[in-house]
Amino acid sequence: MTKLRFEYEYEEEYIKNSRGVELFACRWVPSSSPRALVFLCHGYAMECSSFMRECGIRLASAGYAVFGLDYEGHGRSKGARCYIKKFSNIVNDCYDYYTFISAQEEYKEKGRFLYGESMGGAVALLLHKKDPSFWNGALLVAPMCKISEKVKPHPVVINLLTRVEDIIPKWKIVPTKDVIDSAFKDPVKREEIRNNKLIYQDKPRLKTALEMLRTSMDLEETLHEITLPFFVLHGEADIVTDPEISKALFEKASTRDKTIKLYPGMWHGLTSGEPDANVDLVFADMVNWLDVRTGDSASLTVTPIQEDRTCNVIKVVSNGQEKSKRPQQASSSLLCGLNGGGGRRLVHRSSM
Repeated sequence: MTKLRFEYEYEEEYIKNSRGVELFACRWVPSSSPRALVFLCHGYAMECSSFMRECGIRLASAGYAVFGLDYEGHGRSKGARCYIKKFSNIVNDCYDYYTFISAQEEYKEKGRFLYGESMGGAVALLLHKKDPSFWNGALLVAPMCKISEKVKPHPVVINLLTRVEDIIPKWKIVPTKDVIDSAFKDPVKREEIRNNKLIYQDKPRLKTALEMLRTSMDLEETLHEITLPFFVLHGEADIVTDPEISKALFEKASTRDKTIKLYPGMWHGLTSGEPDANVDLVFADMVNWLDVRTGDSASLTVTPIQEDRTCNVIKVVSNGQEKSKRPQQASSSLLCGLNGGGGRRLVHRSSM
């Protein structure tokens, strides 16, 4: 039986975060009322509009409204390229924008699911820990939530690097292998990713590497605090993030609703670097997991959003006008002083 594929619209917008940095955001929204909302947390050096396009299309075609945000310094967002001054900045920016979206009139009663790939898995888990009752679940693809013993730096090395991180924070001095070669199996898709100019392909900056390391180590110590429903997916042949990391998350998390699936022979890039048949399988598993948890709206508890919720999102304006091709919706205008329909640019419409 062929499942219904929903027609969807793709839109883009720019916002400013609490630090005044311009960030790029995009969305894939079904023309009919979505089953639920899915919020993307992309991986280190990646971006949403191109690299995660397949994910947006697949989930929107299955009836889900999908929202993405390029982290500061990533993709089309402003800021020093791939420089993470504080990992909490990424988490807070995603939280501010994604809660703003969730508070809009057409979405405030919809279920909210996080989707995190690699480093984005850490972002998703930290978003959950920041507001445990807000999210209804998470899809975690090869998540970065623990440092593999195979690659964990010696404490002496960490101590030495920590001493100079505030002196040369942006220096690209961290040695690393070509992750693209190691992460994406299909050679054609691998080259497409390598040719994506929005993806950072230089050496990691010192402070960025240390922030990622500290975040992973902190998460490793608090995996038992994870209480939201989740589905973790991992390729057994992944050499970028160890599958044992996902096993540890599954075993230690406190949530009762947890699922893990390990894919024999698959690499790190499950949704973007595998042969088409493998990608189809992975997305079918994810959509099925979402469908089961959104099939009965009565069993899906959606935490109400307070009208006075603090919001640090500001729409970017151009020549005094918000960049929009849709009528503004007055019903959302009280939320953070923003018009829910403003600041968007309609790009295309598709039924896949």
